[in-house]
Amino acid sequence: MDLGIRGRTAIVCASSKGIGRGCAQALAEAGCDLVLNGRRAEILAATASYIRSRYGVKVAEVAGDISDPAVQRDMIAAAGTVDILVNNNGGPPPRPFAELDREKILAGVTQNMVTAVELVQAVLPGMTERRFGRIVNITSLSVYVPIPGLDLSSGARAGLTSLLAGVARTVADKNVTINNLLPGKIDTDRLKTTSGGDESDDERKARLSATVPARRLGTIEEFGQICAVFCSVHAGYLTGQNIPIDGGTDISAF
Repeated sequence: MDLGIRGRTAIVCASSKGIGRGCAQALAEAGCDLVLNGRRAEILAATASYIRSRYGVKVAEVAGDISDPAVQRDMIAAAGTVDILVNNNGGPPPRPFAELDREKILAGVTQNMVTAVELVQAVLPGMTERRFGRIVNITSLSVYVPIPGLDLSSGARAGLTSLLAGVARTVADKNVTINNLLPGKIDTDRLKTTSGGDESDDERKARLSATVPARRLGTIEEFGQICAVFCSVHAGYLTGQNIPIDGGTDISAF
């Protein structure tokens, strides 16, 4: 299916690897030019080079922490016109609730809520003026299904979800959509650091897969393709939604 976004420009945050990279690759396959971001310049450069050679699109690289306002400004400047924004960022490390102090809480909220809000504020006026925009926030299944030890990450992402729920309804008539994708157990480095256990990679995957109705971990490639559909011209009537990408882990009829 032609997604109708060839020639559009997309910013994909935290996209040098993992879920962000999966989204970037899918958007490049759909013909989008990209602005990519990652903390480690060498990994980011390798990802950008691969995408350029594989898909023949323009790829700009902005290394650094996406929570840094200067990095945000550089990404927006590199894009010029921002048609698509994929908000993505790593979460705080697992930590017992009793160990959270004010400094850690503020850092986590900045990382997983404030940063995304700032970027939405920056790109929304141009999107509404041009009457096209797609914003996808990658949050977490933990917004629905709490995970002990990831309380800060869950709380910050839930705050982002609620804050933008109302905003989404104010721009829907301008052909600008805001939706959230909630990854469950996707095979990434982040999952390795949060799943615990002293085991081999194969043992870890088998253990985690056994808890998923699909009986496997998700891949960054399939997650990226779902993201690309939400960024397409065909998704203009879908906004303000939270979509678990979890292989059926969130057990709910509604």
